[in-house]
Amino acid sequence: MTDNTITIRDNLNEVYPDVYTAEALAALAALAPFNKRIKDAMTARMERRAKRRQTQTRITFLDPASTIPGTDIIVQDARDGKFEGAVIPADLQRQWIQGTGPAAKPNAPLESSIRNIAYALLSGADGWMFDGEDALGQITTMSLDNQRNLKLAIHKDPVFLGVAEQVAQEMNRWAESFLKRPIITDWAEQLNFTTKIFRARGLHLDDRHIRDESGVAMAASIVDLTLYVVNNYQALQAAGSSVVLYLPKIQAAGEAAVWNALISALETHLGLPVGTVKVYVLVEQLEATHQLIEIRAALGKHFVGYNTGRWDYINSVSDAMAWDKTFINPNIEAITMTYGYMRNYEDRVRRAVNTPDLNGNFALWQGGMEPNIPVGSEAGVSASMQKAVAGAQREQREGASGKWVAHWKMVHIVRPVWERVGEANQLGRSFPRLTYTQADADGLILIEPAPTTIQGARGLLSVALQYGNAFGQGMQAAALKPADFFGNDDILYLMEDMATGEIRLSILWEWLHKGAVFTEDDPATDTQAGSPFTPELFQTLLNEEYEKLLNASNKDVFDASKTTTLPISREIASVYVSSTEKAPWFIDLLNINLNNTDLDEAEYRIGLYMDTLEKQGKRITENLDFIPLATN
Repeated sequence: MTDNTITIRDNLNEVYPDVYTAEALAALAALAPFNKRIKDAMTARMERRAKRRQTQTRITFLDPASTIPGTDIIVQDARDGKFEGAVIPADLQRQWIQGTGPAAKPNAPLESSIRNIAYALLSGADGWMFDGEDALGQITTMSLDNQRNLKLAIHKDPVFLGVAEQVAQEMNRWAESFLKRPIITDWAEQLNFTTKIFRARGLHLDDRHIRDESGVAMAASIVDLTLYVVNNYQALQAAGSSVVLYLPKIQAAGEAAVWNALISALETHLGLPVGTVKVYVLVEQLEATHQLIEIRAALGKHFVGYNTGRWDYINSVSDAMAWDKTFINPNIEAITMTYGYMRNYEDRVRRAVNTPDLNGNFALWQGGMEPNIPVGSEAGVSASMQKAVAGAQREQREGASGKWVAHWKMVHIVRPVWERVGEANQLGRSFPRLTYTQADADGLILIEPAPTTIQGARGLLSVALQYGNAFGQGMQAAALKPADFFGNDDILYLMEDMATGEIRLSILWEWLHKGAVFTEDDPATDTQAGSPFTPELFQTLLNEEYEKLLNASNKDVFDASKTTTLPISREIASVYVSSTEKAPWFIDLLNINLNNTDLDEAEYRIGLYMDTLEKQGKRITENLDFIPLATN
């Protein structure tokens, strides 16, 4: 389908008329001019990244006398709270536990795919972030399935209600076995409890199905925002619910200003007051921690809170410091929220939300992700659940108003931490104002001594390979663990998404290209403490971990994937870690191979991406299988 402003691939507008409605298409056409502004912002991002590498300089705080790009707000004014923020709406005042996960399954009929939403809305979570980004597979038309399922659920379509009734019975059977009590008394009423939240894809990603009038791939952020809000805002408002988004991967306040303008334009197009749509921002980027108040000010009436994720943030620090040979992360297990730079990052976020705006409004801090799942041996589950509760207790003590879980079964395990305290939130809790000293900047890249081991490298490789394979199969969220622990029920599977796969390769890249040395002996590889991580050792470990996956059972590695998507995952991991030029986004290499199972074609596409990055400083982000009709 083609009009003067957008082109939709193939006949998808006819297959998804309930998603590509006339109202949604009109809004997409109205917002299409933002595509160039977003692409310009992403070009500027890559230029900043390249300049830091070339000049070997760190990220710094903004000049307090400067203006936040895209706004008329002076940086110092923002830091002083001289901006207009948002009043927290009633349904966001208490968000003790937010779950996260996609609203669709790969290659599944509607009645099966939409079960994801039933589990979420019956879980007892205060809010559920239905993911359109890191945890949502993108093969075939999954992004549209995600939108369709959300619309059916939000509008309480009979198909969804029938599925929800069945799912409620299954959930209670599990609860009676594990918790010794049911968790759902009235399933129809329970569906009204959880606040619906949607995570749009970041500014750095392109939609796979739409191009603008110039034939340029449409920014996925425009598409996700438009389809979700246009198709659901009336039903949400009629139910007394807010229209709420999570915005990922914002690196700088100028990018937040782009989002603010985009959302405001959509609100105006729909005849809604500016500020109707509320947004959380996931703090996932080192640059963003240098501009927290400025980001908050740039989003103005839309902004309600920050979330402190773990994995994406670790990767962003690794990427921002790729040029610095002295910055080397240890084993991933050591980089908890109390580790070095992570501890300082979390502290800045909690201080940023409790700076009042012009009207005295504070913002929310939602804590990080709990990836554990209560599935395994009795001893393994017990130990992991104790760890999960302890992590929640720490965040609550530090000032978080709630946290995330990656699986519905964790809601009733972690939520009691906040329930026992009984406070709806911790808005306005007293913390020192943010400062902007060299010591503050140094703390945001603070490395502390921790193990760097061969076993750590194996874990990084194994999970990264499995994640790339899962991605190719349409599962951007998957329960994984290192191959050495397959069959060991004392070691639990963890819910992994794009960020967790990416940071593993990012750390391996650091170890290889910065000469990381191991802190322990490893007799199996004849490696002594003090030995460096070499290319030869990397290839040995890659071969060995890959072989373990080939020999794994279908339960852990789908047999059908071992000759299709798994070899492509290996090629991506090998190129990513070995290349002198560090890829800015792991997802780029995965995205250009979506729906491709031919290794030769994958090698060509991976080579094309890296060659374009090295010679032109540009990323390939479009769907290479979407050829505009004009060029046929």
